[in-house]
Amino acid sequence: MPKKRELEDVKSGPKPKKIKFTNDELKTTTSNLVGTEIDFPRGGGTALTPLEYKNVRAEAVKEADAELVFENSESRKKIKKGQKSRGSDAKKSSKNRKEKDGEKSKGENIRVEHLNYKRVVEGMNILCQIIAIRPLALIVSLPCQLVGHVPITQISTQFTKQLEALDESAENLSDQEDDIRRPPELFEMFRVGQYLRAVVTGVQPAGASARGVIGSNRRMDENERASQRVELSIIPDHINKGVSKADLTSGFVLPAAIQSVEDHGYILDFGISKVSGFLSFEDAKKGPYPNKLPAGLVLDVCITSVAENGRTCNVSIELKRMATNFMSEITSVTSILPGTLVQALVTAVVGSGLNVQLLGYFEGTIDLFHLPSGGISSRFKLGDKVKARILWEIGNTEPRRFALSLLPHVVDLDVPRLKDQQPHQEAFPIGITLEAVKVVRVEVERGLVMQIQDGVLGYVHIRHVSDDHVPSLSPSSGHWKVGTVHCARVIGFQALDGILQLSLQPSVLEQKFLQVQDVELGEVLKATVKKLTNDALFVSLSGSVDGVIWPNHYADISLKHPQKRFKEGSTIKCRVLVVDADRKRIALTAKKTLVESELPVITSLDDVKVGMVTHAVVYKILSNAVLVEFYNNLNALVPAKEASETPLANLSEAFAIGKPVKVRIIHVDRETGRMQASIRQGNSKVVEAANVHGVEVGETVEGSIKAIHKEHVVVTLKPTGITALLSVKNFANSRNTTDAQLRATIAVGETVDDLIVLSQNPDKGIVIVSKRPKSKPTKTVPGNDGLTFKAVKVGEAVFGRVTGIARGGTGLHIASGVKGVLYPTDTCDDYESGEPFPPNGVVVEGVVMSLDPARRLIVVSTRPSRLNPSNEIVPRDREISDVKVLKVGDSLRGFIKSIADHGLFVSIGRNIDARIQIKELFDEYIKDWKPRFVVNQLVQGKILKVDPEKNQVEMTLRSKPVELALNDFQKDQKVDGIIRKSEPYGVFIQIKNTKISGLCHKSQISDNSDADVSEILSNFQEGDSVKAIILTIDHVKGRIAFGLKPSYFTDNDFEMHSPDVEETEENTAEPATVGEKNGASESDEDEEVVNMPSDMMEVEVPTPMALPTSEVAPIIKIPGGFRWSAQADTQEAAASDSSSEEDSDSNPNIQSSKKKKKTIEYDLTAHMHTRQPESTADFERLLLGSPNSSYLWVQYMSFQLQLAEIEKAKEVGRRALKTINFREEGEKMNVWIAILNLENKYGTDESLDVVFKDAARHNDSKTIHLRLASIFDETGRHDQAVEQHQKTCKKFSKSSKVWTLFGEYYFKQGEQEAARQLLPRSLLSLEKRKHLKTITKFAQMEYRHGDAERGRTIFEGIVDSHSKRWDLWSIYVDMEATQKNILAIRNIFDRVFAFKMTSHKAKAFFKKWLDIEKRLGDEEGENAVKTKAVEWTGKASAGAS
Repeated sequence: MPKKRELEDVKSGPKPKKIKFTNDELKTTTSNLVGTEIDFPRGGGTALTPLEYKNVRAEAVKEADAELVFENSESRKKIKKGQKSRGSDAKKSSKNRKEKDGEKSKGENIRVEHLNYKRVVEGMNILCQIIAIRPLALIVSLPCQLVGHVPITQISTQFTKQLEALDESAENLSDQEDDIRRPPELFEMFRVGQYLRAVVTGVQPAGASARGVIGSNRRMDENERASQRVELSIIPDHINKGVSKADLTSGFVLPAAIQSVEDHGYILDFGISKVSGFLSFEDAKKGPYPNKLPAGLVLDVCITSVAENGRTCNVSIELKRMATNFMSEITSVTSILPGTLVQALVTAVVGSGLNVQLLGYFEGTIDLFHLPSGGISSRFKLGDKVKARILWEIGNTEPRRFALSLLPHVVDLDVPRLKDQQPHQEAFPIGITLEAVKVVRVEVERGLVMQIQDGVLGYVHIRHVSDDHVPSLSPSSGHWKVGTVHCARVIGFQALDGILQLSLQPSVLEQKFLQVQDVELGEVLKATVKKLTNDALFVSLSGSVDGVIWPNHYADISLKHPQKRFKEGSTIKCRVLVVDADRKRIALTAKKTLVESELPVITSLDDVKVGMVTHAVVYKILSNAVLVEFYNNLNALVPAKEASETPLANLSEAFAIGKPVKVRIIHVDRETGRMQASIRQGNSKVVEAANVHGVEVGETVEGSIKAIHKEHVVVTLKPTGITALLSVKNFANSRNTTDAQLRATIAVGETVDDLIVLSQNPDKGIVIVSKRPKSKPTKTVPGNDGLTFKAVKVGEAVFGRVTGIARGGTGLHIASGVKGVLYPTDTCDDYESGEPFPPNGVVVEGVVMSLDPARRLIVVSTRPSRLNPSNEIVPRDREISDVKVLKVGDSLRGFIKSIADHGLFVSIGRNIDARIQIKELFDEYIKDWKPRFVVNQLVQGKILKVDPEKNQVEMTLRSKPVELALNDFQKDQKVDGIIRKSEPYGVFIQIKNTKISGLCHKSQISDNSDADVSEILSNFQEGDSVKAIILTIDHVKGRIAFGLKPSYFTDNDFEMHSPDVEETEENTAEPATVGEKNGASESDEDEEVVNMPSDMMEVEVPTPMALPTSEVAPIIKIPGGFRWSAQADTQEAAASDSSSEEDSDSNPNIQSSKKKKKTIEYDLTAHMHTRQPESTADFERLLLGSPNSSYLWVQYMSFQLQLAEIEKAKEVGRRALKTINFREEGEKMNVWIAILNLENKYGTDESLDVVFKDAARHNDSKTIHLRLASIFDETGRHDQAVEQHQKTCKKFSKSSKVWTLFGEYYFKQGEQEAARQLLPRSLLSLEKRKHLKTITKFAQMEYRHGDAERGRTIFEGIVDSHSKRWDLWSIYVDMEATQKNILAIRNIFDRVFAFKMTSHKAKAFFKKWLDIEKRLGDEEGENAVKTKAVEWTGKASAGAS
């Protein structure tokens, strides 16, 4: 064998010819990784790039191999013969061949490689797209129809630390109140369709399991199973390992993790040393994240600016910016990240795709799957520039090569869409069959590319082409050649490639289901038995879709040997019970009753209708009810009375779990999702319930007798055809006959008129009617002939006859079946001259004010101003129709509605009552006050407080002025005040007749800026009267600021006080007349007083501030400007007079008078124990006598707050806790609550929390928790109130009180649904003995704040199961009384007296009934109660004997 010629050293060969490049060529061909080219390199170097050097060496190798082959093919003789001639030609041909091969080398094409699992290696950077989010992993789509997963531990370093902290806290879990801060779920951080930059961390062989990573509690689909092979990481430290600090320029896109959340934005971690990012809250809103971003979240960011020191980068997460920014230059090849948008130059168009050059040096490939649809040769030419996005880096190549994509949705970082913007996955869901798809390309060993429609491609893998094995495909021949049309079915979707996965297999086309979502609830199927275990029967439905049948659904009866019926491979008929698409589970039933049932199938509450009859299965038996189950886990409660036609002592003996039953739906609550059903009615012949709402309660109807029973007469109402029940006893009483005589005289078909509808029963489709009771003969009301309730309109004039006086007002009979009410405040415009309560039998004319359809009641007004509005009558007592028109201080008159132990309730308007507390009834203390008032008495008072939200009004009858609050004052309002305290920085002023005080800063005292303000402040004395103006009001902090500058006032501001001055002068003159003085001296003294200057007349009693005038005596010298306190001026003037000896000698009478005044002394301690404390000394003195009085301590704290001494108020509270005896727990509790209120209003959240925890340790913890929630509620801090209630319910879950108070809070806030959800939660935590109490409380709250009908339903369930609990019946009656539903109340009492009870209990119930009839009913009702009481007593006596 000829010896291979060795390759000569390149250095010894001819020197390569220098090629001159232009500047543009050098710019495009020279890599920025190669240094500047040197014309004459030292040391035998070369100026060629590594790629050019490699090409030259490859050409030399090819030339040597070619010559060696040529020598072997020729004989040695021919070689010698032609050696000489060939030697000369060889040089020439070698030269030509080198030039030719050199040109080919420059344009040599790069093979376009297709990515597969074998080519995926660890460390490879790759672009992926999320297709599913699982609890422990992200399932992502990779290029070339591959899939992988990102474990939860490979999200970010920060997120992993949170998971580790959660694990540690779970191990060390204690009973602390604070909840463990849990990291966010993956579905809260990521979204399906989101693009991620990832690095491969592991590649598993086929068949490897990663169930522990993805989750073991659910069945995995095909994508999840395939994703186990490739494990990826999106931790920024791994992705950005090759990115340098110099690459972080404006427009650079890279992944980052949120390291922390700061005040103005987020700190980001790039994984790059000494560099961090900042994302402001404002820029974060521009991204695709609607909520606050959690720490540990990984997101792609775009650099917008870099700080001068290079340590901080401002970033943006706006999708549009990241999708359009492309890279133009880099510092290193490792800086190129997957997902980067670059500009590429087409260098070759080959059959399998494109060769491109990016960033002026690096090479890349684009395969056909990532090219837009259309001909490749017609769309792309050499030299074209395109924008492409990098998919992955092709490993083990020098220089580096990259795979790119030109697909529009990848370039735009979006999902593939049709022309109408509908995503491909929605337009072609998995399982849909495509009738005609065309083969457009054949990959011989891989599969077929099919065209579904313009722009939409599908791919059929070679194993999905046929059920038989197909080794290879031919593009020009065979059944699947290019251009053929086939029927295909969608079996998957590759999001990143934007291509549908199809199957041409006949077995797949024939399958009924491809995935669990395709199975419909209630569908009857044929299944193949796969496996029978002790726990369940597993069957195959279609292809990979399996189902399970639980043992209680094997048959209608329990099977002792199920293996005899279910053999592997056999086919059974079953029906779909439950479809759980998330867990990939289907539950079926093989019960013959359900499978062959033709009754409607209930799969959701929307399918349920009252009266519907269907099949169900018993799945739980309680002591007083049976629970049945329908499809899709819906269930209903069957009460014991509806379980059978005959009463059952033990339900478990009559029903077995798994037994199929036919039920009838009798009640549906769609809000709570609860249903009630009846087995008893389901087994009987079902007749759809008539529409009982065709008649209204209270309506007068007529009908014909349909049947006559022992106790009832069945009547068919006309013309509605509704079935009604009429009591035989009531029918007999209306005809004045006995029951037996009535049955003998009436016949079927007879017409019965004058019937009143009492109640409706929609569940049974009947109504209860009664004969209208005979009324006393009355004269017809004039003007109302033929009037009906529906014909009455608001504003019309009607006539009514007075029937009596009830608690609320005067009852009127307007027409047949039409009643009215006349409130006393609507009778006249002057309550004194009018007749608020007209006598019985009088016909009055009034105007319809409103209609109450529920009670069929008309509200009437007989005010002359309403009947004759044109007369412009000015009412003495105005009409009040809304609480909002009332203001504090308004003087009103009203009628006493009721007298309670704590005060009076006065009716001041239609349905508007004012409360008057005992302390507001009299100016003095009256021990026995009730005899002084009677119901319907006219009283006059003033409004103290108005709460429009709660519709509450407070009123007073006292003659003292109404105490005003801070809200009653306005800015720039001028008020009279009293100096409370003088400080170097200003004076504290208290508004007269109020407890409101505030500061007047020293800058607001004088208009003269040069005046000595300190001198002015020293002249102010405690108790001085001043005129002030309100400058500012801070309602949040409860502060007010005053001004005293003279420029704020005019002369008119002081004229209004002249009468008070005169009165004061008269009062101060009285003490001067006391003593044994002759008339002359008295006359002289009076004369002296008259001759005194005006400002000296204010010596005895302080008066409002007066401005200086020219009339002031010149003897008064005021240093430093004008004096603001008249009292201070007077004292100085008095001192001046006393020091003047001339005045004393010249007028001895004055001297004598002054001496006499000194002898008049007042005992200032006389009322010390009765007057209110007004100073710190007063409080300290009182506390010495009553150190354990929490009332005094709290008043002391309030006093300090009025002085704006918050810290002192806190100190007083702390003193109180130390001083009060430890046995006085209640007193200490009051102080703790006061401190909590103080901290809540003036402290911080931290200080409040400290006080709260301290209070909970020293007092009953539950009480403190509830009080804090109440404090938050009262101060409007609703978020904190909800949080506090939740903590309380968690800590004291066994307490019924905390649950009911939480529910009441929700009801008062209008959040009825949240309140209702608490009831089932509370029952799970509470002991069984507390269930009834809690349910009753929630039912009462429904009446007061929610839906009365819902409360009625709950009470019906309570009294049904606890029929002998008389207290519950009483509460039920009280709740109905609040709704003023007298018919329902009568029905309840009838049901109560159907039970056996003691005479004592019966007496109490009859008394209660009679009282309600007096308040809400009429005289006939009262007589009926009395009659029934007599009958019951007679029966009881007869039974006892």
